[in-house]
Amino acid sequence: MKTRLVGSSEVHRGSGNVFADLDLADVEKLKIKTGLVVEIRKAMRSRCLTQQEAAKLMGITHPKVSDIMRGDFSNLSERKLMDCLTRLGYDIEIKVRLAKSEIRHLMLAST
Repeated sequence: MKTRLVGSSEVHRGSGNVFADLDLADVEKLKIKTGLVVEIRKAMRSRCLTQQEAAKLMGITHPKVSDIMRGDFSNLSERKLMDCLTRLGYDIEIKVRLAKSEIRHLMLAST
């Protein structure tokens, strides 16, 4: 990564992957959790649920729903986020197959 001095500040050129640039551990895990949170938020909007109603349905506290809505889901595991989606009426499907190329992928698909 290239670094240059602008005034008294060091400026670093990004790699194109903001998660990696921020030294966030387990980038793939973060992508999956983000996808699950997006689906939870869509489900809440489509059902016109308040945070309190959503909390009750998902079996979590209102403050945790508030965190999710603000984009802070670091205190929830992928498993718990999947559980929240199933409680909101979603089916979760995980497919495992042989990779078609040497580059492997982990992705979350929604319909």
